[in-house]
Amino acid sequence: MEKIIIQSDLCDGCLDCQEACARLHGTSGILVREVEGSFYPIICQHCEDAPCQLICPTEAMGEEGVDQEKCIGCGLCMMVCPFGAATIHERKSHKCNQCPDLDTPACVKACSKRAIAKVDTDKLQAEKQRKHIEKITGLGKKKKSSDLINVMTASTRAKKALDKEA
Repeated sequence: MEKIIIQSDLCDGCLDCQEACARLHGTSGILVREVEGSFYPIICQHCEDAPCQLICPTEAMGEEGVDQEKCIGCGLCMMVCPFGAATIHERKSHKCNQCPDLDTPACVKACSKRAIAKVDTDKLQAEKQRKHIEKITGLGKKKKSSDLINVMTASTRAKKALDKEA
């Protein structure tokens, strides 16, 4: 699954992402808010059990955005969105659709600070798990040799057991 992620610490509040989205879609699906001198881009997180989809009386809210033909502009989606990412503009609801027709979403292309990126969450999760396993087992690090004492750690015992099976 691909998802747009935000690194708020990199955002400088230039609003290029908002403007690029608005040029493409007529209104922006990303909002940049300033709090005490820091900028926070807010974007739909495409929740698994999305409250906006569950509450929508016309089933206008979908994973690909909002079906403007079905939307009645009631604002229920905006009230239940935990991120404040659903908005009402010209009596219709709007939220990020991740630009499905483009290789790279407009907001990602427009961000000169690279605060916005589209990532494959499955790959990201696998990489984080690999790094965590390397950290806790010591795999991938050069082994320290000690001629004085040879302590067999749990990771060493596990590796020796795997080597015997192979």
